[in-house]
Parts: sequence; structure tokens; C-alpha cells
Amino acid sequence: MAKRATRRASNGTMNHRHGQDRGRCLRILRKLSAYLDDELSDTICGEIRRHLGACPNCEDFVASLRQTVALCRHKPVPPLLAGDRARMREAILLAARSR
Repeated sequence: MAKRATRRASNGTMNHRHGQDRGRCLRILRKLSAYLDDELSDTICGEIRRHLGACPNCEDFVASLRQTVALCRHKPVPPLLAGDRARMREAILLAARSR
């Protein structure tokens, strides 16, 4: 993994300076689910890996997300009542229409 550019702030915490703006981080974060599911092209995966190597905040977020996904995969799926399923479906359809 690439070396991270970091600096120590006056309060002793580490901050990253990777020359990227927050918009870049947000674009990367929007792709993380597909990245973790290995659904992206090699080019986009390489872009994400380079960003993660230079951005400790995003790298920490991905590590946390991977751990969360692993924990969720080991929990049994609770049964969903028919009424709950219908409400969820309606909410998803409503959200999709509003885009």
C-alpha cells in the first residue's frame, strides 16, 4: 500500500494531507459497496486502492465497513412480516421515483 502523507496537528492527533478534496472522498465512498462486492472494473478498483493508500480516513472507514459486513453476514436474517415487507417495498419505490 502507498505511504500516507500525514502530519501531526497541534493537539497531537494525526491529520492526512493527500491533496484530494472532500468531493473526491465522497465519490470514492459512494462506490465502496460495489468495491467491497468486487463489482467494479479493474481501473476503478485501482483508483479506489490508490485513494485509500493516500487517505487514512477513507482507509479506516473501509476497514470498519468490512468488519460491519462480516459481522452482518454471520447473523441470521430475522423474519420479515408481510406488512413490514409491503411498507419497505413502498418506501423503496417512493424513493426511486423521487430521484
